[in-house]
Amino acid sequence: MSSFDELQAVIRRGAQARQAEVQACEGFLNLLYHALRAASGPGLPLNNVSMDPVPDPQVTLRPAPLGSWHAARYRLGLCEVLVRVRRVDGQFRGEYGLGEGFRVDDLTEDSVLRLARQLLSDVIRTYGGAPEDPSHLN
Repeated sequence: MSSFDELQAVIRRGAQARQAEVQACEGFLNLLYHALRAASGPGLPLNNVSMDPVPDPQVTLRPAPLGSWHAARYRLGLCEVLVRVRRVDGQFRGEYGLGEGFRVDDLTEDSVLRLARQLLSDVIRTYGGAPEDPSHLN
């Protein structure tokens, strides 16, 4: 078997695992989008939030190998933030903004909502502000 044939076989063998990882990470990014819209509390959706899945700028191989980053740009009114996420040992780990990191061990609505509120607070601080009440951002 040539090296080229071996490469094709390896890529084919890992296709199902890579697809499952892509779906999990894209699903997480979508959950974060919904959590960002709900971060102000019940009945107070943030309407100026949108999400655009984007190729991760640091992934240099296609298809991306297992453990690669998956990314989305979130428009939060007047600013955008790139969020990168990947699976590590069954957990979601990621980063956003100017080096902020996160880890979600237990994927629940509450854990993703806490992350959304933390992301908003961190972005507010980045632009020189300080949220008065992180549980009620708007």
